[in-house]
Amino acid sequence: MNQGILFGDDFVVTLTDIDIIQLLRKNNLNADTLEETVVERLANNNLHAATAESCTGGLVSERITRVSGASSVFDCGICSYSNEIKHKVLGVNNETLAVLGAVSAETAMQMAEGVRKISGADIGISTTGIAGPTGGIEEKPVGLVFVGICTKDKSYAVKLNLGGNENMVNSRSYIRRLTSDMALFAIINEIHNMSK
Repeated sequence: MNQGILFGDDFVVTLTDIDIIQLLRKNNLNADTLEETVVERLANNNLHAATAESCTGGLVSERITRVSGASSVFDCGICSYSNEIKHKVLGVNNETLAVLGAVSAETAMQMAEGVRKISGADIGISTTGIAGPTGGIEEKPVGLVFVGICTKDKSYAVKLNLGGNENMVNSRSYIRRLTSDMALFAIINEIHNMSK
């Protein structure tokens, strides 16, 4: 990681819960006020964001919209828990869902692309994963999450492995909260990239 820029074009980065906490600290961001930072920076840069959420069930959009003034920068939030909605509303390819599943980098990217297209936002963010405590399998354990990011220039995903913390393993609320932190950080990161 250098200068607070974590991501590149069209690749998947893998982070753990500790990585997310360190990433926020390194960038002088407080997890409890990330949504305020998102709204402020979107407004300061005349940008808009939209979300498509599965495993977080609307938590990212709820956190953004709890901030006064969010309506000037937040276009929409779609809770796409079922594969049918991922396909019909967001345009996720049925073959992607059938072959790779809902919990995959490709699905996350297509969800972010879909919500950006629907809303006309500058930044589309998505979350899809296994928040637990049930539902995990060996290939896709509880805590496996993908955050998709889409701008006019690129789409990529961040892979999160959030089930490894011995104290919090399989804690649904812990996984959902860290996923929402990462999604909000991804918006902040893209605002930074777009303002260069």
